[in-house]
Amino acid sequence: MSTQDTKPKRKIAPFIFGAVLLGGSIFGYQKISYMLHNEETENSQLEANFIPISAKVGGYVTSVRIKDNQVVKAGDTIATIDDRELKIKVLQAEVALKNAEANLGLASASAGTANFNINSSDANVQAVNASVSSSESAILTAKDNAEAQKIRVDRATADYNRYKKLLDEKSITQQQFENAKAEKETAEALLRVAESQIATAGRSTDVVRKQLNAGTAQKNAVQSQLVTAQRQTNVAKTLVEQRKAELDLAKLNLSYCAVIAPESGEVSKKSVLVGQLVNPGQPLMTLVDNSSVWVIANFKETQIGKMKIGNKVHLKVDAYKGKDFEGTIESFAGATGGKFSLLPPDNSTGNFVKVVQRVPTKIIIDNNNDAATPLRPGMSVNVVVPVK
Repeated sequence: MSTQDTKPKRKIAPFIFGAVLLGGSIFGYQKISYMLHNEETENSQLEANFIPISAKVGGYVTSVRIKDNQVVKAGDTIATIDDRELKIKVLQAEVALKNAEANLGLASASAGTANFNINSSDANVQAVNASVSSSESAILTAKDNAEAQKIRVDRATADYNRYKKLLDEKSITQQQFENAKAEKETAEALLRVAESQIATAGRSTDVVRKQLNAGTAQKNAVQSQLVTAQRQTNVAKTLVEQRKAELDLAKLNLSYCAVIAPESGEVSKKSVLVGQLVNPGQPLMTLVDNSSVWVIANFKETQIGKMKIGNKVHLKVDAYKGKDFEGTIESFAGATGGKFSLLPPDNSTGNFVKVVQRVPTKIIIDNNNDAATPLRPGMSVNVVVPVK
């Protein structure tokens, strides 16, 4: 090779080296600038609500109305269980309720009769009380009358004795003496009548008081009957409420024979077949609610220092190359992922090796309703969070 051939190469080599160095510097600057203003992780995936569908009553499955991976709406019947036995239980509960209501009617009627009787007894006792008061008033009147007649007898007797002396002395006429004597005898007769009235009023009062005691005893007996009837009525009411609750429970269990989709979603992990005997609580399938999907990004603890709730996020789903998604940070987990593991790390054992922990971060996707790019739980996502 001649000297003239090597000279151009020597002149070109510095330019090539400079161009490579400049390109590397620009790439390095861009990379460093990107890393300073963005936090990125591939340790993230899509999440959604998983709704387990279980049997609420036991029995043989009579129909299954869905297929694997079928989309259902909330309220759709997805399976049915044999309901003949539960219908019989509903009929039994209805009969028991009617019997309880009939017993309540009888108890209420008995309480009504007892209440009527106690009102009648109370009116009777009040009437007898009035009779007692009238009899006692009659006794007082008779006693007052007797006292007045005693005074009249004393005065008539005194007049009689005085007129007798005057008659012996011939100072008065025989007619005047006889008038005094008649007055004395009349007063004595009236006194005897008054005393007889006292005795009669006393006997009448005793009779009325006996009637009062009998009426009071009858009232107490009816009162006891009323209390018993009211207790029976309360027991009957409680029994009616219990029978109503049993009927409601029987109807509720009957409604469980139709397995209803609680939410809209996609059927997954279907394990139920026609003719299968299922028990209460046995899993039948799972509904995946793909209408609301979010991202759980596990950022390193050294990355979340500049992040905050509300930060906008750029997302790339591995399943859809070239499709960009946008999101927003909704929340950060209360602890690192290691603390929720089956065997959380314990740094107090003495064999400490520092490992950077990751903090689960929930990100809401802003545009996840595109039918052309359906998002499914478990898909891998690349997450970029612009930070200042």
